[in-house]
Amino acid sequence: MTAIHPAGSGGGPPAPAPARAADGAVRGVASTARGSLFALAGSAANALFGFALVAVVTHGLGARGAGAVFTGVAAFTIVSNALKLGADTALVRFVSRDLERTGGAGVPGLLRTAVLPTLLASAAGAAVVLFSPGLAGRLLPDLATGQAVALLRLFAVFLPVTTVALVLLGATRGYGSVVPFVGVEQIGKPVLRVLLAVPLVLLVPTVTALSAAWLVPGVLGAVAAYGSLRGSLRRHPGTGRPPSQAREFWAFAGPRAVSSVFDITAVWLGVILLSVLGTSAQAGVYTAIGRLVTAGTLLQLAVRLAVAPQISRLTAGGDTHGAHHLHRLSTRWIALFSWPVFVLLAAFPHTVLSLFGAGFAGGAPGLVALAVACLVNVGVGNAQTVILMAGRSVWNLVVAGVAFAVQLGSGIWLVPRYGVLGAAVSWGLAIVVDNGASAWLARRRLGFRTVDRGYLLAALLGIGAVAPVAFVMRTLFGDSVTGALFGMVLSIGAFGALVWRYRLPLGVGEFFGVLRKRGSDNPR
Repeated sequence: MTAIHPAGSGGGPPAPAPARAADGAVRGVASTARGSLFALAGSAANALFGFALVAVVTHGLGARGAGAVFTGVAAFTIVSNALKLGADTALVRFVSRDLERTGGAGVPGLLRTAVLPTLLASAAGAAVVLFSPGLAGRLLPDLATGQAVALLRLFAVFLPVTTVALVLLGATRGYGSVVPFVGVEQIGKPVLRVLLAVPLVLLVPTVTALSAAWLVPGVLGAVAAYGSLRGSLRRHPGTGRPPSQAREFWAFAGPRAVSSVFDITAVWLGVILLSVLGTSAQAGVYTAIGRLVTAGTLLQLAVRLAVAPQISRLTAGGDTHGAHHLHRLSTRWIALFSWPVFVLLAAFPHTVLSLFGAGFAGGAPGLVALAVACLVNVGVGNAQTVILMAGRSVWNLVVAGVAFAVQLGSGIWLVPRYGVLGAAVSWGLAIVVDNGASAWLARRRLGFRTVDRGYLLAALLGIGAVAPVAFVMRTLFGDSVTGALFGMVLSIGAFGALVWRYRLPLGVGEFFGVLRKRGSDNPR
């Protein structure tokens, strides 16, 4: 196994290669654990304020008005992620690898390679939207023509700055810190959106005003991302003259650009299909379901943010054993603590959706369908991240394209017939295809195993200890507040006791062990 050579190491005799590799693996676990904990807090804040924003908008505008706002948000999110051109993910991989090899000397060149094309592409995309008023009528048929055009142009104005900010945040993640991304995307922007939306709902409850409340925080986020990246560049100047990486960069980023469109479109496709083939009210209900499903994947997202640069760094240094161990351990953490969430959502969907107000509980069957699909999603961990950090962006593109075709084809057939349930089933099918195929490729082609004794124990506790208790309470008390409270308290109590009992084989002890250690590695 090739040793890892930390950039800028001091003098003295080098440690033996196995010792350096082992140290790199330990640092990878520690950085992932600490970064995951911070990112989990950020993801929780994002979900909380995301729920608050949906509640504010739906109560202020109703399901129809909320559907129009979130249809615009969906289109904006898809386009901005497409116009990143895959550069954000490429920067995570290439910056972390450059830090391992040159100490950061090649990062300025990578930024020049990434930022200018994305800025030009997003500006061109904004111009197309500004001068294509016909798009508004097709995307927002429930709004008056003038209002729809004005709304779409508002989103277009903010497109370039938001797109470039996402690329810059990708570079900050490459430095091994999740703090800038979490601070901007998961805490700062969601909090500001709610703070702006609340007075607007009271004073100017219009679709345009609340859309502006969603967009404006992106400008401040771009400023914060730029400032954070400048600080990282000063701290890691690197040494030497690195070779140009532009060709390799875009060979990776190109396929990722397309697959990222598939990824983000999968989240919002149901909203768009329901808006076009159904009603805005159905789109509003589906948006609420999407928020719940996203909340269930908080830990998976948190671990993904932290683990991606670590796996890239370990593989760049030749420590494949450390990378494999990190993937197995992080997958076990994700599955263990995420499965109970989806079991409870499937057991009490009506009660959970009623929190959004009258008219939302009808989406309960759709929530059950997505909860079942997400058991597969969290069960394979971050297999897509492994594929990307190994440089196989073409594989990721093929898998994402197949999953998107499944979702689009089934959605066009199911949504007109079954509404919200049809949209949820089509997304669930895509989730299973995407994650199942990615896990197979990571295992068979790259050697990243996930299933071992600890994983099987996690499955037994995460599903077996929660589902029986939750569904017994559902049988006794129905899908009610009482049943949900008893189900959550009793099942989570039993789950927590068993996790503590088997914390060592589950790897939970290792997680909290590295949190207690205070070493020289980056605590972020």
